Amino acid sequence: MPSTAPGYRAAVRLGVALGSVAGLFDAKLRTGDRGRREAGGRLGAWGLTGRDRARPLVWFHASSVGEGLQAESVLLELRRIRPDCQVAYTHFSPSATNLARRLPVDVADYLPYDLPGEVDRLLDALAPDLLVFSKLDLWPELAIRAAARRIPVTIVAGTVSRGSGRLRWPARRLLAPGYAAVQAAAAISQEDGERLVQLGVPQGRVRVLGDPRFDSAASRVAGVSPDDPLLRFGQGAPTLVAGSTWPPDEAVLLAAFAAVRTRRRAARLILVPHEPTPDRLLTVERRAARAGLPVPTRLGAADGPVTLLLVDRVGALATLYGAGTMAYVGGGFERAGLHSVLEPAAWALPVAFGSRWHQSRDAELLLQARGAAALESRSGAAAGAELAQLWDRWMADDTERAAQGRRAREVVTAGLGAARRSAEWLAETIS
Repeated sequence: MPSTAPGYRAAVRLGVALGSVAGLFDAKLRTGDRGRREAGGRLGAWGLTGRDRARPLVWFHASSVGEGLQAESVLLELRRIRPDCQVAYTHFSPSATNLARRLPVDVADYLPYDLPGEVDRLLDALAPDLLVFSKLDLWPELAIRAAARRIPVTIVAGTVSRGSGRLRWPARRLLAPGYAAVQAAAAISQEDGERLVQLGVPQGRVRVLGDPRFDSAASRVAGVSPDDPLLRFGQGAPTLVAGSTWPPDEAVLLAAFAAVRTRRRAARLILVPHEPTPDRLLTVERRAARAGLPVPTRLGAADGPVTLLLVDRVGALATLYGAGTMAYVGGGFERAGLHSVLEPAAWALPVAFGSRWHQSRDAELLLQARGAAALESRSGAAAGAELAQLWDRWMADDTERAAQGRRAREVVTAGLGAARRSAEWLAETIS
């Protein structure tokens, strides 16, 4: 049987040890480490009591929320096509826990660490008929050992950015045996398919089926009731919804908002931090005070539209975009990259984001369609002034703002159908 490189196994063991140490100082890391260590026992127990060996089982793995949303749309389509299947779902990041809980699956949990003993016990317990990795989060030990048992290993929504660290040495060499075990990979574009081949997926096993994230975004927007109470926070005045923000985004947004309010007192801002921890919320409130802005009202205490709404919980963003007339998406000043621009686009909102957008194919499509605007400045003050000018133009010209939003939604509409195609392809693989 092919195996992972000794260097890979050593790196995983080192990562497990460091994860335990890092967890002593960081609550999120501690939660993830504990979840991954304990998941094997929980999944094993389900395998004894909940696994129906007379039914095929499809095992989806998606690292975090973004990958999970891509997997979700395919999973729902597969449920429709093959209702006889059981479905298991695993994730790596603690941020995906809430998503995993609401998915229509038979069992959901963390993925245990990618170590030989853990992997073998899990494959024995779940006995999957198909293993599906979402986007790029393939774990070599799991992939190789599944393939050795003649379990088809697949990738959906295959995405490899031009700057992915997996394409560079030594990651590429360490991960290559895992990608070589892939039986079939569905890429979102021709370029992503070519990069999957560079990672080690055999040339003839890659198909381009599109990006299921378009289906996910459109479905989430379509599922919002017109009477949803969150939508009322945008009533009565032009409102910019800033989603998944990090501190550099917040510095730019608050500076821009302060400048816009000197000319347009009706302007409103809904600010949705990516991680609304107590410390982050307090930091935003202090920055707003220094910028001379009104005291932010937290969502948990708000009973109607306010000038500056600070969202203090997760899970509300996709709906809150529907309360806006324009949007800003965070992450464009972070090395980790831009967050999803598709939800605001699906609401037909024009979208703005920071200068680090080049690893986002979705952002590039919106820019090409003139449904979005990227800030060119990298510094907080300059970017704040640039965003203030854009914000002012959007408020001054409703017709152009609405047209830009329609162009953004057309990009989403043009991308629909990948979830169905991917699910049909998986159903054929099961058969």
